[in-house]
Amino acid sequence: MRAALVTELGQPPQLEDAPEPAADEDRVVLDVLAAPLNPIDIAVGSGRYYGGHPELPYIPGCEAVGRVAGRDGLVYAFSDGLGLQRDGALAEKAVVGRDRLVPVPDGADPALAAALGIAGLAGWLPLAWRAPVREGDRVLVLGATGTAGLIAVQVARLLGAERVVAAGRDENRLQRAVEAGADATVRLDGDDLAERFREACGGDGPTLVFDPLWGPPLVAALAAAARGARFVQLGQSAGAEVSVPSGLIRGKQIDIRGHTNFAVPPDELAKEYRTLVGHAIAGEIVLEIERLPLNRVTEAWQRQAEGPGAKLVVVP
Repeated sequence: MRAALVTELGQPPQLEDAPEPAADEDRVVLDVLAAPLNPIDIAVGSGRYYGGHPELPYIPGCEAVGRVAGRDGLVYAFSDGLGLQRDGALAEKAVVGRDRLVPVPDGADPALAAALGIAGLAGWLPLAWRAPVREGDRVLVLGATGTAGLIAVQVARLLGAERVVAAGRDENRLQRAVEAGADATVRLDGDDLAERFREACGGDGPTLVFDPLWGPPLVAALAAAARGARFVQLGQSAGAEVSVPSGLIRGKQIDIRGHTNFAVPPDELAKEYRTLVGHAIAGEIVLEIERLPLNRVTEAWQRQAEGPGAKLVVVP
């Protein structure tokens, strides 16, 4: 079979011939129809992922949508070490855990269903499950120019937020956030970021903050936040460490909740994934996707590392 193969950490994979995988009592063979690229794939392939990497050479790719012989319909596969501790899904076939297969709702395009996996759930779960949007919430979405952030803007609007504010660095992508439902935008630059957050959110600042950034934007959001605000923290794109005055947390009774898709109970993740895909089928969640054939996987990898605009999905 054809597969992307990482032979050296820090170098993009190359398309190679690889042995076809075999099923066992715990895993089945998935005929891959769509495999998205994600920042975690680049982190693993560069040796920067905290959980390490599979033994070299290995096939990357942490998720996929495809078909399993003997089963009706499409299935979504994620976790069980896929692309993290063992060969992944950037190939014509992949071995996936039997107990991690999630039926994809009927009518879903395979590439869309795959794109709504890691990135889609990262935008959905923090606001629908980890710290659900409440009536009257003023939601500040940091990193709204990324795929998860753009989805989070739509989720906040869909779930009834009173006001949605998108924050990011790319002006064009911020305009897309407005088209996706944001009431206002904030550029992540300048020294008055906390005040601009507060003004954009109205009232006395945001009551719910979606944070895939950490770093200085997080401190500014804490300063701008309303008393009792909830923060969902799911990434560190703006820095792994930051100095946070403890008084900001105590004085405002701030609730900070960590989130990672990998920690969500499988049954809960499956239920929420199917709900999210259902909203996308209905046109209530929109995602820009660019499909690239498997023979262009090296190009796709390099573009993902640079930070693509559209969600990149590799197809056979």
